[in-house]
Amino acid sequence: MTENTSSTKILIIEDEIAIAEGLTDLCKMNGYVVKHCADGESGLAEALSGQYNLVLLDLMLPGMDGFTVCDKIREQDRSLPIIILSAKNADDDIINGLKYGADDYIPKPFSVPMLLARIDAVLRRSRQTMENEGKLVAGSLRVNFREYTGTRGTEEIAFTRKEIEILEYLWTNRDHAVPRSELLRKVWGYENADSVDTRTVDIHITKLRKKIEDDPSHPKLLVTFRGEGYQMRSSPDLDK
Repeated sequence: MTENTSSTKILIIEDEIAIAEGLTDLCKMNGYVVKHCADGESGLAEALSGQYNLVLLDLMLPGMDGFTVCDKIREQDRSLPIIILSAKNADDDIINGLKYGADDYIPKPFSVPMLLARIDAVLRRSRQTMENEGKLVAGSLRVNFREYTGTRGTEEIAFTRKEIEILEYLWTNRDHAVPRSELLRKVWGYENADSVDTRTVDIHITKLRKKIEDDPSHPKLLVTFRGEGYQMRSSPDLDK
């Protein structure tokens, strides 16, 4: 039995009407609210509207293919769950789908019980992630985003509002390199982020490392990827 409520919204991006109708009926029968888009462009716009808990995405779409749709969703929303449903079942296709940011890849044809189980699993992981929001736990570091406080081992730490905003954004996107320009847009609110002096970000990162790292000169949690940006690691031992 899938675990869902009538408020869970699924977006289906599929150009084959018969398949789309079957998926729509199946999801509605299991308590989901469903919207269907038949091409990549409209599907992308709908996915980025902020209304949905999950996207079921075909790859072979008119106009904009599913790989591109998935990639563009991930450029703006790293947390929206995406399951690719496709007749393209070669290993390279599956690997590419996951590289573009899909949470799961299900080759067609598929069984109904298996599809429902995978939908339930992806939604459950998404809910668990949301429940963990507001806190950062990595190694000996503990941060409460809502109270602007934390500890590193037994040492208490106080943060400024901006430091918390930076940490929260990096932690939400943990284990992924976040470019400086993205931090300037999302945390500082600069629309023309590429034209802003990035030392603003670097100075804040340096201050944060002094607070959260055991050895700020050799960071393990908040690391830099040259040419890519900053990454908050879920574990200080990922590089071992």
